[in-house]
Amino acid sequence: MVSIHIRNLTKHFGSMVALDNINLTIESGEMFFLLGPSGCGKTTLLRHVAGFYTPDKGHLLFDDKDITHLPAHKRNTAMMFQSYALWPHLNVGENVAFGLHERKLPKAEIESRVQESLQMVKMGHLAERKINQLSGGQQQRVALARSIAVRPDALLLDEPLSNLDAKLRLEMRSEIRRICKEFGVTAVYVTHDQKEALHLADRMAIMEKGIISQVGTPREVFRSPHTASVASFIGEANFLPAEFIALSGSGSCATAHTAHGIFTGRITDPAWQPASGERVQLCLRPEALRLTGLPAAANLLTGRLTDSVYLGELAQYTVRDSSGHLFHLSELNPAILRPADDSQVSLTVNPDDVMILRA
Repeated sequence: MVSIHIRNLTKHFGSMVALDNINLTIESGEMFFLLGPSGCGKTTLLRHVAGFYTPDKGHLLFDDKDITHLPAHKRNTAMMFQSYALWPHLNVGENVAFGLHERKLPKAEIESRVQESLQMVKMGHLAERKINQLSGGQQQRVALARSIAVRPDALLLDEPLSNLDAKLRLEMRSEIRRICKEFGVTAVYVTHDQKEALHLADRMAIMEKGIISQVGTPREVFRSPHTASVASFIGEANFLPAEFIALSGSGSCATAHTAHGIFTGRITDPAWQPASGERVQLCLRPEALRLTGLPAAANLLTGRLTDSVYLGELAQYTVRDSSGHLFHLSELNPAILRPADDSQVSLTVNPDDVMILRA
């Protein structure tokens, strides 16, 4: 396994800037996610790591070796595609062995690696099975076995679970992480599925329009997004316009004035210090809001309950305030479902769950 260093990487496709001065370090053995909406540049960046694209500017290093212009077949990476790209005329074992034959390894070593890889993905008993006789989940495991059989320094995964149904995706999330960690490979994983990234990643980078907006652990990015676009992409979010007042106490705790009164919260970007009177916005996660009948001096919203949906483990509510602004609330394990009867309700939120962002 290797550490991957991306330095000032820039790529244009005609007049379009696909990657704009990307700087990123992926640690050895890390499971690192590139996350973002379609067209943000995440797959383009992955293909640069694989060697399928050459940058217009910048460098790529594996450990301290510059591989910017090294051909893909000499990088010792393996890539799992969305479509799996399995050979239909070969059986399971032959598909896993394909890359090993290309490397001209001895027959005995090929057989050993094929069996080892299939056992790791729990497919050892299906080595003779034809590809068209496998389920989608089984084909995905074969593609993963083929990737790890070549013992790559880096495993690159391009939305590998997107073709599976919801139940299989949940099952395979844990399997992919288990296999990557057991194998000890540096993995770079592209997805637009935020739940997938939160479940699997050691760290992640959120990408927007060819740049990296934020890098951090799943908890860091979810709990402390630096921008509204990151907050709304990695989870659901309510936004409330506000005017910054001042820091309160020590650290990042601060107060801001809203149409609903004074709110206390956290400045989530350590590189940003708003001035008194500056326009900001507060990010409130639906799961952080609570319906309450108790008065509160701060962090209190009032409005009318306009919608309620029962989802078993969750109840989802929509509250409209006097200015027409909508707030969404999620209540875990609801004992009852409040009717959407346009009744007046109050919402509160803990200061630690109020994220103060740039307007």
